[in-house]
Amino acid sequence: MERKVALITGGSRGIGKAIAKKFAKEGYDIVINYVSESAELGKVKEEMIENRNVDILFVKADVTNYNGCEEMIKEVINKFGRIDVLVNNAGITKDGLLMRMKEEDFDKVIEVNLKGTFNVTKNVIPYMMKQRSGKIVNISSVVGIGGNAGQANYAASKAGIIGFTKSVAKELASRNILANCVAPGFIKTDMTDVLSDAVKENINKQIPLNKMGEADEVANAVYFLASEENTYITGQVLNVDGGMIM
Repeated sequence: MERKVALITGGSRGIGKAIAKKFAKEGYDIVINYVSESAELGKVKEEMIENRNVDILFVKADVTNYNGCEEMIKEVINKFGRIDVLVNNAGITKDGLLMRMKEEDFDKVIEVNLKGTFNVTKNVIPYMMKQRSGKIVNISSVVGIGGNAGQANYAASKAGIIGFTKSVAKELASRNILANCVAPGFIKTDMTDVLSDAVKENINKQIPLNKMGEADEVANAVYFLASEENTYITGQVLNVDGGMIM
């Protein structure tokens, strides 16, 4: 049986890495998109290559570059002939209070998080439409639902992803393509590891389950929405946040 193919943008670290490993474990051929070489990328390559049962393709591409995204998708199709799952995970933060936020910091976050999601999705959907099947899972954030002081740019980009996803879900449903969002809350990653114990304790007080989530818990939610188990959920937002936003 032909293996299915999952493309994960920003798949070399954090939540993206966990998602890639989950799909590989489940027998999908994997495409990991990244934007720059790093020591972390080298570790991911070593870890992923250990899984001999699936093919792994690493593709360097900046999601803000439309033509670069087009070339990336062509490379994937040339190698695998199909794309069954797209996970738009690539994203950045440039936090700051609105009064002090630089215009370029607002623009860059929108460009990577929201326009990047458009660039990749736009280039993938012709192949999914031809297949008459596909799953798109976009990584939003609870900040895109509830907002957060000091993250007007990030919140706007993640809220935009939710609206984008719902529109894509309506446009593509007739072709049996499902599009959903996963909205993580506070998740243990490199970014949260550097926080002080006092800050972490304050964060945990905001979460009914009284703890940050794990990247694997986000990956499990993404996998469910993208798997064959999901045949009737589209245009939805699944919060993985320990009950923080209800």
